Amino acid sequence: MPHATAATSRAGHRPRWWTELPLIAVVYGLYSLGRLLVHEDIPAAVEHGLAILRLEQALHLNAEHPLNRLLTEHATLGIPADFAYASLHYVVTPAVLVWVFRCRSAVYRAARTWLMTSTLLGLVGFTLMPTCPPRLLDARHGFVDTMAQYSQYGWWGTGASAPRGLSGMTNQYAAMPSLHVGWALWCGVLLWRHGRHPLVRAVGVAYPLLTVLVVMGTANHYFLDAVAGAAVMGLGALLARPVMRIADRIRDRVGALLPRLPASVPPAGSTIVSGGWKTSAGERIPGQRTASADSGAADGPPAAGPATAGDDAPAAAR
Repeated sequence: MPHATAATSRAGHRPRWWTELPLIAVVYGLYSLGRLLVHEDIPAAVEHGLAILRLEQALHLNAEHPLNRLLTEHATLGIPADFAYASLHYVVTPAVLVWVFRCRSAVYRAARTWLMTSTLLGLVGFTLMPTCPPRLLDARHGFVDTMAQYSQYGWWGTGASAPRGLSGMTNQYAAMPSLHVGWALWCGVLLWRHGRHPLVRAVGVAYPLLTVLVVMGTANHYFLDAVAGAAVMGLGALLARPVMRIADRIRDRVGALLPRLPASVPPAGSTIVSGGWKTSAGERIPGQRTASADSGAADGPPAAGPATAGDDAPAAAR
């Protein structure tokens, strides 16, 4: 994703945390609210889920069933996988964003714009194509809801990553695209490209791959959901620079409309006390030393005055 992680910030412009936090909160709030308000057309969502399943069968893709059986048969794998699905995207994504802000500030603005643009594109996908995840299909399709199977070990309920009792606060039919995978890919690219330690770069490779396995094994997403999540992130990376250019133009126009102080009025706290007035040639401010006086002082000591008796005494002594 070269376009999204290039140093594209304006010269001398570095985002400040007190402006970034409200911006991120507003975008995430709009995303969460939009996802919640999207009408859950369950029959259409189920049909879309079955269509994806049939397409994968036609393409001879069937990673979901073996992974799902592995997690349901081995709690030592299933419970950590459920915790990973329910928690990591809430922890790792903000952590990487803060790391980039603090340690790789030259690419922060592009990375943040890439993440936000892709997230809003994912919301468009949820709106246009509500999709039933495998875990909510009829049991005859061979999937087990591991989140329900191991719910006594975690804080989630029937709403997958939503806290127990708050499943109504999330849209369970927003499986296409998988932003779990999309956000993990965003984290992985940044860690790989900008991490200096080999371990950090290794995490950048492992985290997206692990996320793909987790979302399929827990029956929360199809493989093609993961592919769509990666595609959304790719499109978001391509749109990051145009979005930043548009944001810059809007900021410039808004700045041009704001009232400005007259040039003759010194800014607050200025050490200029003349109020913008200038002296004319040859005019001297009272108490100001003239150039001739300065030059005389530079040429040497002033000429000696008439000698006094006190002055001759040392000479007579010699």
